[in-house]
Amino acid sequence: MTILLRSIKNFLLITFFNVILITNLNSKEVPDSFADLVERLMPSVVNISATRVVETRAQNPFQFPPGSPFEDLFKEFDKNGAPQKRKTQSLGSGFIIDKSGVIITCNHVIQSAEGIFVKLTNGKEYEAKVLGTDPTSDIAIIKINTKDPLKAVSFADSDKSRVGDWVIAIGNPFGLGGTVTAGIISARNRDISMGKYDDFIQTDAAINQGNSGGPLFNIRGEVIGINSAILSNTGGSVGIGFSIPSNFAKNVFDQITKFGETKRGYIGVRIQEVTKEIADSLGLKNQEGALVSSATTGGPADKAGIQAGDIILEFNNKKVDNMRRLPKIVAETPIGENFEIKVWRDKKILTKQITVTRLEDTSEYKNENNKSSPSSFATIKELGIKIRNINNQDIEKRPNLKNKKGVYIVEINSNSPLSLLPVKEGDVIIAISNIQVSDVKSFDELFKRELKKNLNSILLTLFDTNNQNKFIGVKIK
Repeated sequence: MTILLRSIKNFLLITFFNVILITNLNSKEVPDSFADLVERLMPSVVNISATRVVETRAQNPFQFPPGSPFEDLFKEFDKNGAPQKRKTQSLGSGFIIDKSGVIITCNHVIQSAEGIFVKLTNGKEYEAKVLGTDPTSDIAIIKINTKDPLKAVSFADSDKSRVGDWVIAIGNPFGLGGTVTAGIISARNRDISMGKYDDFIQTDAAINQGNSGGPLFNIRGEVIGINSAILSNTGGSVGIGFSIPSNFAKNVFDQITKFGETKRGYIGVRIQEVTKEIADSLGLKNQEGALVSSATTGGPADKAGIQAGDIILEFNNKKVDNMRRLPKIVAETPIGENFEIKVWRDKKILTKQITVTRLEDTSEYKNENNKSSPSSFATIKELGIKIRNINNQDIEKRPNLKNKKGVYIVEINSNSPLSLLPVKEGDVIIAISNIQVSDVKSFDELFKRELKKNLNSILLTLFDTNNQNKFIGVKIK
């Protein structure tokens, strides 16, 4: 009996210590300080400055309410000053991902830059060249050449990150290089209407202007995200920052370094959210999947037999939880291969075979990319204006332009028939004689067609700087 009691006692003690050991191994100890970690990571984070040339002109020092009789009186003040070219500099951050000098940053940090300069923590500065960019995901890859030893960091698996995990941001806010802030992951899979692949990590680590392109580290010193945007009414941090997840960034990085460009999957469907009412009406038990509103004629989905009204529940053995999930899954799918796609139709699950093609080869993508890339300028001498296509920088400044088509008025000369009319540089012409224009090319073609009619005046439809539509009759003879 004594031996039995002793055996039970020993068993309980062993079990107790094993539980304690396992608990300690699985727990993540909160550090007393991040100093050692920061000291190790700091040399891998760089400051980036991008130089751009912009045109400016003298501004009217007097401001009048819309419709004021003084508005036209002082309009000439703006027109007489010749535009002046000057250099501006934007600041951002980046991090060394390869010892050869390859650096990752955000595309908006270096977009349209004439010169890109990288400053290391040792104070040395280098001019960088662009290896490739992806405006869709706001990621850019640049490179510096140096014989100095560089210290690179590595990507973490962002899918394993959890809300509540500690994170550290290091960057160059407001030009104050080597700034460190800490916080936690506040949320995951955030959609902030920046693009179709929105899947941001939200953090309360302070992120400000100049942090863009910098790394968000986990407490193991791995890059969990690329700091990209903030939500703020003041322009400063209010504890709501957003980072591009490392898994998504790594995929873009691998493609740019391998091909010099991105290669995303495409199946040719327009989709919408599955609401509870739609799910109920189609006999779907759960509110899930992506509802196909249309399939591009001749596209992969059309060839696979996907129809409008189908709900895509699974793609390449990956569950489509909601509408936003599908584009991300498809984008990361290898091109040219066949995959299974499961759809809900007539209260049954059907399995189809679909061949994924490349998004960047489609006319749909090319049209969108023309809008977001630097566009050619055109001078319309009959109107005395200089115009260009709407680009991403315009949309960043005026979100209402996101879905607009038209041409952006860059310059109105003093002899222009528009100079005495309520038209300003920055207004967008969206139609001529009530016919919509989409870009510089369509504007030029339509305007020349109208000129051949020998009209005395032409009707222009504008989307002005106050985001209002207005009609302007312009004398051209």
